[in-house]
Amino acid sequence: MQQKTKLGINFGFRGWMLLIFEVTAFLLFQAFTNFPMNMLADFYGGAQLLSTLYTVGTLVGIVIQLILSGFIGKIKSVKTLTLVVGIITLLAALGVMVVPAGSFWLVCYFLVNVFSIIYGMFGIGIIIGQWFPTRKGVFMGIATFAFPICNGLMGPFAGVAFNGAYMAASHGLPNVFGAFLPFLIVGVVGWLIGLIFIKDYPEQVGCYRDNDKSFTKEKADAMLAAEIENKKTSVWKTGNALKSAQFWLVTIPMGTLLMCAVGMMTQTSRIIGSYPGLDFGTVMGMVMIFALIGSYVLGLIDGKFGTKTAITVSVIVMLLSGILGGIGNQSTTMISIILLAIFMGAGSNFTVSAAAQYWRREDFPSVFAVVNPIANIIQSLGPMMVAMTIGISVTVPFWVVAVIAVIALILILCFKPEKVKATDDKYRAAAGKPLDDALVGRK
Repeated sequence: MQQKTKLGINFGFRGWMLLIFEVTAFLLFQAFTNFPMNMLADFYGGAQLLSTLYTVGTLVGIVIQLILSGFIGKIKSVKTLTLVVGIITLLAALGVMVVPAGSFWLVCYFLVNVFSIIYGMFGIGIIIGQWFPTRKGVFMGIATFAFPICNGLMGPFAGVAFNGAYMAASHGLPNVFGAFLPFLIVGVVGWLIGLIFIKDYPEQVGCYRDNDKSFTKEKADAMLAAEIENKKTSVWKTGNALKSAQFWLVTIPMGTLLMCAVGMMTQTSRIIGSYPGLDFGTVMGMVMIFALIGSYVLGLIDGKFGTKTAITVSVIVMLLSGILGGIGNQSTTMISIILLAIFMGAGSNFTVSAAAQYWRREDFPSVFAVVNPIANIIQSLGPMMVAMTIGISVTVPFWVVAVIAVIALILILCFKPEKVKATDDKYRAAAGKPLDDALVGRK
């Protein structure tokens, strides 16, 4: 058995480049899909129209992911696919910046929703699972810092977009190009980093899985060759994943975390504006701080105690956030938003973590290619759900979050990792594959 090494956050130079690649993709996704709904909706068709486009665009992106999942093991280079999707995302983002309000702008916004989720959540997620299969919790815990950082930048974004002198000179229109420009530049830099420094597998550039140099080069190369071959005949095809009860028990809670975090964050300006004593910039600054802490701590819990435990803790925090926000006074709402921030960043950790922890390395791309889009389907309903219920009362979305959290908590507590292994053994036996290469820990 390979001796374990305590690697901490020593990802290696190319590992850190991969992390930056993911962070920049997350920033693109968050800024160009969230900010228009939160800050610019009045100029581009209203929150309900944009939230509908967000949902439909995300669903289209998910359909594309599900189609890709059917033959992901046969794709020669996930990196190449990811870079192509990244180019489309950047072009759609540029359209959001420069196209005036109207039908063509709505098309650009729709396309950025379709492709940004495939770029950051799907393509790069598969590459991360192939580089850091057993350290994905800590890695993604840091990568998802992007979400709270982006939310923390919403105040400066608004300051640029709604600059008084600019709006006066442009007949009351916000400075959309200037406000989005830093995010586009960051996205382009990240894409170039992916192009130059990242390969599908670390062994292709002389590196090691998990940056664990205790493997000999010969052993690492032999494992890579075997894994690439085995992926072509993965027993976890889309149909097998979808008919597994354990798949649904772990995937639905992950989706609800994303659904509630993304949905609520698209209406933070309206929620905070309902309480005169709350300052938007101050609150979003606190959201950034607590989300950074939550993302890292929940990533550590994921790595030490397992993804199921980390999801359970996150769902409990979500339940408390819903209850406190539902009370409807300034103090409890402030605490509720802070709790929302704690699980917000971590919510995007778990699709990579669960697929990498509870399934074999050779099956990770096939499983992740189904886990991620299903979780994203659930996520896509969040903005629409909040936009529809917040019109009743600012507290109603919080009570919806609380109810969803109860359902998610029941499901994740019913999830049994050992049953994943039993099903895996059954499929492998039927396919004539060996059972003795045990999966990496199923905590």
